[in-house]
Amino acid sequence: MDNLTIAAAGGMQARMESLDMLANNMANAETGGYKTDREFYNLYVSAEAAGADSGPAASLPVVERPWTDFSQGALKVTGGALDLALSGKGFFAVDGPAGNLFTRNGSFKVSTAGALVTSEGYPVRTVSGGGLTVQPTGALEVSADGTVSQDGQTLGQLQLADFSDTGALVKQGASYFRSAADSQPATGVQVEQGKLESSNVGAAESAVRLVSVMRQFEMLQKAATLGSQMNKQSVEEVARVAS
Repeated sequence: MDNLTIAAAGGMQARMESLDMLANNMANAETGGYKTDREFYNLYVSAEAAGADSGPAASLPVVERPWTDFSQGALKVTGGALDLALSGKGFFAVDGPAGNLFTRNGSFKVSTAGALVTSEGYPVRTVSGGGLTVQPTGALEVSADGTVSQDGQTLGQLQLADFSDTGALVKQGASYFRSAADSQPATGVQVEQGKLESSNVGAAESAVRLVSVMRQFEMLQKAATLGSQMNKQSVEEVARVAS
């Protein structure tokens, strides 16, 4: 395969990964607490090519790694007592099926057992490490530091976690993260009751980028076709001369 076709194929592969990422972002534009993914491009050189002495090694564009934009989304007022948003850096800590999970989606509810849980039913953790039991009736109040009170009685304080390196966080589902690194108490963050954080996906920006990547893919596809036609013509010319 000639260098033109190889480069075009590599570019098409990178653009396909970008298209998948953009499509997932746009699909979660209305998901509360969702954080948009972006791509980081680099050039790939195979070990065989890098060790060869036949001149400069050919490199191909690849999406080396996706990275997550943790910037805060807009806070929208809902008025719901169980709707909580974080203003500042940090995450709500919850007990997932296989360990601790962290989320910015504060759309909580009360389970049939009276526990404060996420929409998926994961118990919300408190600073003491346990869950939070809420009475089915009675006004619920949540202060800025995450302290939950009901009918004048303090029930507990929500665990607000942060990480020194958010690059260690791995997405699990649309609005959850897990990490092998230990979390630390979040500082400078405030809980706002009656609000929810929207996704930080810029719908208009994502649509523009989607069109741009699709056009790039089409141009690379034409380049690959051109390379194939050139190879075919070269073979036909060689055959004609040999005959």
